[in-house]
Amino acid sequence: MSILDAAIARLDGTPGTLRDLTGGQPALLVNVASKCGLTPQYTALEALHEAYGPQGFAVVGLPCNQFGGQEPGTTEEIAEFCSATYGVTFPMSEKVEVNGAGRHPVYSALTDTADEGGESGDIRWNFEKFVIDADGAPVARFSPQVTPDDERVVAAVRGTIA
Repeated sequence: MSILDAAIARLDGTPGTLRDLTGGQPALLVNVASKCGLTPQYTALEALHEAYGPQGFAVVGLPCNQFGGQEPGTTEEIAEFCSATYGVTFPMSEKVEVNGAGRHPVYSALTDTADEGGESGDIRWNFEKFVIDADGAPVARFSPQVTPDDERVVAAVRGTIA
């Protein structure tokens, strides 16, 4: 089974799969939070979505409240915050767990991927990023501190676009 076939609802509760969220395109998957010091990365995530969406690439936010309780809101509150504060138009999933016994299958499939520093395993904090290809295979992993507009992220994104 491909990671793209993993069941995951949209932020509004509509059931579906990761394939539905990515549109079957290469994608940047990022665990997001509204009350984190890294939350301003939403601006660069939206810019990536706007720049590369028309070229067949998706940005997908996966809200997670496992790090310092920094995504405490309801789905409606998360949607309103992202839209009103950062103009987010890229797809968002339901809240998920990225670590521990309740880890979502999407993250179970991603955590073996190492970043440039060789770090793999548990997600370290909000805004850890994974680039996947159109088949759902992980291409790259970036630490939370690497911003979405970093040239390494942009190069990984461009490398997945046909």
